[in-house]
Amino acid sequence: MKYIVVLADGMSDNPIPEWDNKTPLMVANKPVMDQLCALGQTGLLRSIPAGLHPGSEIANMNILGFDPRKYFPGRGVLEAAALQVHIRDNELVFRCNLVTVEGDKLINHSAGHISNEEAGELIAYLNEKLHPEGVRFHQGVSYRNLMMLEDGNTGVFCRPPHDHPGELLEDLLPVAEGNASKTAERLRTLIKHSIEILNNHPINKKRKKEGKAPANAIWPWSPGKPGGFPTFKERWGINSGAVISAVDLIRGIGGMAGLENIYVEGATGLFDTNYEGKAAAAVNALMKVDFVFLHVEAADEAGHEGDKDLKKRVIEDFDKRLLKPLWQGIKGLNEEVALALLPDHPTPCALRTHTSDPVPFFIVKPGWEADSVKSFDEFSVKEGSLGVLSDGDVLEKLFE
Repeated sequence: MKYIVVLADGMSDNPIPEWDNKTPLMVANKPVMDQLCALGQTGLLRSIPAGLHPGSEIANMNILGFDPRKYFPGRGVLEAAALQVHIRDNELVFRCNLVTVEGDKLINHSAGHISNEEAGELIAYLNEKLHPEGVRFHQGVSYRNLMMLEDGNTGVFCRPPHDHPGELLEDLLPVAEGNASKTAERLRTLIKHSIEILNNHPINKKRKKEGKAPANAIWPWSPGKPGGFPTFKERWGINSGAVISAVDLIRGIGGMAGLENIYVEGATGLFDTNYEGKAAAAVNALMKVDFVFLHVEAADEAGHEGDKDLKKRVIEDFDKRLLKPLWQGIKGLNEEVALALLPDHPTPCALRTHTSDPVPFFIVKPGWEADSVKSFDEFSVKEGSLGVLSDGDVLEKLFE
């Protein structure tokens, strides 16, 4: 038996009044998703442990069976692992967004999804200007980058920028927890200094002239130092596996779990991602390994943009351009394959951030009898035979 988890990041949502209180999953045309749902067993998953922040890092680790309360090393550490960035013993590593600040407010967590080329030039400029302050940067993808701070203390609280669009900057700056007051002050100074040096950079002058959001500040968050957790084989007894994602966070989790990272040309983590290429890569991987984790980010980004129509469209693209060829490819394999599909967390368009609400899921597995649920959404699966699961229970069901 081979296994695949298809994770549509942030696809779940809340009822939208303009759509007669239906969610994007309820109004989207998604025949393949509904067909697979009707072939399988369904339920809800509590992907966020009680008391933890509903981030993708927490949800995806939890879904894969690695308890984040025990193993989470910081998002920056996971993304550094994906980028194969060496972290020095005296460094604290952060995920570092390029963001848009306007006046006294944080406006946009992604600087309008700045291009890799523009981000690279800004990261190089930041390294030149801020290196004397004991900090270095490493480019990731678009707005998603890394920052390493010398002699930083982990006891500092940093707010994820995607959770606070439109809020006052001063209320969001890092604060100390415990004895990390010097680290918190250094971070606040770095953020304010970055605004001074980035505002008038030629790239941002050009972006503003073109009506685009400037990348005029850094936003470091989710600090940590390298640690480890068990391999996927140690956790589940599955001999081989692979991760397909355009997001460094997911690649980092996969790499630390001993899973192979498969890179797909044109996979962007955005609305223009190469759905077909990801599907083909997953089918090809299933010929070689026992487990595939196929992650697609687009719906999450649409939720952060607060664009319900875009979210509906990317769900339809996901269904037609990824799920359809993926399922056709799986049926053509000379292998039995069990498939699970789910979001990691909701990203409601009205809130533009993640929530901890349970997410819908289904599992299609040879030999299983389908339950009565015929369409896939946040409400239909409440009638499903698998009930409400938590933590890594979806994989427990998939592998049983």
